[in-house]
Amino acid sequence: MTRIALVALVLLLAACAARRPAPVVDRTPADRPPAESAQPEAPPPPVEKALPTHTVKRGETLVGIALQYGLDYRELAAWNNITNPNVLSVGQVLMVAAPAGAKPLAANVATPLVGPGPPIEARPLANTPNTKVEPRGQKVPYSDRALAQLGANEGGTAPSPTEASPAQPQVVEVPGPAEPAKPAGTDREDVDWMWPVKGKVLAPFSETSKGMDIAGRKGSAVVAAASGRVVYAGAGLRGYGKLVIIKHNNTWLSAYAHNDNIVVKEQQDVRKGQKIAEMGQTDSDQVKLHFEVRREGKPVDPAKVLPAM
Repeated sequence: MTRIALVALVLLLAACAARRPAPVVDRTPADRPPAESAQPEAPPPPVEKALPTHTVKRGETLVGIALQYGLDYRELAAWNNITNPNVLSVGQVLMVAAPAGAKPLAANVATPLVGPGPPIEARPLANTPNTKVEPRGQKVPYSDRALAQLGANEGGTAPSPTEASPAQPQVVEVPGPAEPAKPAGTDREDVDWMWPVKGKVLAPFSETSKGMDIAGRKGSAVVAAASGRVVYAGAGLRGYGKLVIIKHNNTWLSAYAHNDNIVVKEQQDVRKGQKIAEMGQTDSDQVKLHFEVRREGKPVDPAKVLPAM
């Protein structure tokens, strides 16, 4: 009996022990260190667009190519490192837009000429940093002072003059800073047009002629159809005779062909209605003005922009 009671007591104690709660273990993960802030990715480098080009064809000139794209031929020469605008090769590829970091217009670009041979270099009228044309030999009346000065200039010993003349101060003229080149035209799209001459329209605009022909008398005034800057004045484009091209802004330019006489110079600013030439028939079978209007180099019918007569 006692043994049975002992066994029951052991079983009771074991059951009580089994009812105790199991120990609790904190398994929450430790705080992680804050992640480093993500650095923004650098933007990809800009993709440079290929500049438009023109491949020179037989018979083309720099002036004609510039007119085709609505440019100043001097700009075209500077962008392509051309120092002699008369020398173009068939197949030569020209950039017809300003490259990055383009320099100002080249000052040593000569005006294209008609006919074979290099451009004629004009002799400067006075000394320049690159060319010296003075002093020139000259005759002076004899005097002791003139003889002394001549000996001093030649590095020799001149006879002493009877009377010593006081030394004259040497005046050195220092040239002022050159004015920066002004950009031709503006960004404005609108242009205030007028007729360049008064006369009968001999031939209206066509895709072949690229302009209109206006009758007139030889020597009559040809005026600027709008204000702008003369970007070409010469006879370097076959079929146009003596030609004037005016750039009115970065969009529009106008051309005046077959003139007998040109009265403006390249890079000259002109006003609307200002005389720029006299009518003639150079490279033409009759006296007339061939007038072209171009928008970004593309021919536009002048009748669509000119006021009603």
